[in-house]
Amino acid sequence: MIGAVPGAAAKAPPKQQRARQTYDLLLDVAGELLALVGIERVSTNLICARAGLTPPALYRYFGDKYAVLEALGRRLMDRQNAVLDAWIARYAGGGLDAMANHIGELLAENAAATRAEPGAVWILRALHATPRLVHVRLESHRYVTARLTDACARHLPGADPEMLWGRLRLAVELGFAADEMLYEEDRVAPDAIFGAVAGMLKTAIRDLTALR
Repeated sequence: MIGAVPGAAAKAPPKQQRARQTYDLLLDVAGELLALVGIERVSTNLICARAGLTPPALYRYFGDKYAVLEALGRRLMDRQNAVLDAWIARYAGGGLDAMANHIGELLAENAAATRAEPGAVWILRALHATPRLVHVRLESHRYVTARLTDACARHLPGADPEMLWGRLRLAVELGFAADEMLYEEDRVAPDAIFGAVAGMLKTAIRDLTALR
């Protein structure tokens, strides 16, 4: 995994229940504000005012607004990763065909988890557009690739691990790109997009057998 960039003000989430409730409240409010005012205008003062907390309460958990955005990104990615882990548990044991046949289910469940997150589209935009946050998205996509590589490798004895990882890394990027496209493109129905991408990824997974 790639660590946080130098100078990032991210802190580990608190473990005590009351502190965790405050932490999650601040993130929920920050996500809602992102959807209302955008990345540039959101501030720690706005977040505190909307959450009914003082700035020192926020700075106990976050060094600045970019640390809040990083935590939002990590929380979203963790929830997406949980969807992936559950999907792998359901289908990886059945082989490449089982995973290929249910790839559309993974896309749909990941999209649902993303849309349930306050301010999800703006979180994703921040992860793309803000240099201090790019590593969060990269970490997540590499995690997803590694999990899929491990799941597929058990059915591909003798396959080159690096080549397998590279093939799946491209597939992962395609899946996430299709999901993010739905937030901006209204000329194509979501079902059509997911159906087309699921077909591409199904073929990509089945083609992995050539790596044996």
